[in-house]
Amino acid sequence: MAPHSVDPRPVNADEHAVLQHVLSAEFVGASQLRSQLDHTDVIAVWGPDSVSVDLQVREPCEHAALPKELVPVDAQVHDPSGAYVGRILVWTDQGATLSALEFAWVTDEMPTSLPVIVDGRLSWPA
Repeated sequence: MAPHSVDPRPVNADEHAVLQHVLSAEFVGASQLRSQLDHTDVIAVWGPDSVSVDLQVREPCEHAALPKELVPVDAQVHDPSGAYVGRILVWTDQGATLSALEFAWVTDEMPTSLPVIVDGRLSWPA
């Protein structure tokens, strides 16, 4: 399914919290990507009711130098019982700027909201 363009808007509080949580890990380029958060807009959604979005960072910004497009953080999402329900993936544009926030779920139902951070972990309501 192709993303649906939207009028650019700043990331909302939930998107910001999840991005901030994932980018709090230490890896090459993390500090540069964290510095982009307040300059990042949502430019597309991945489908009706999808919480996965395409991002664009407003210039000027400090570019990262990641070796791959996917941020190297294992951001698993669990429900309150501890069951694995998916993961958050953060994508970059050629390793330089934030380009997408994806909730890759493994449940039968597509999530309609992003997970929340509970006790330092990404949690999805049961």
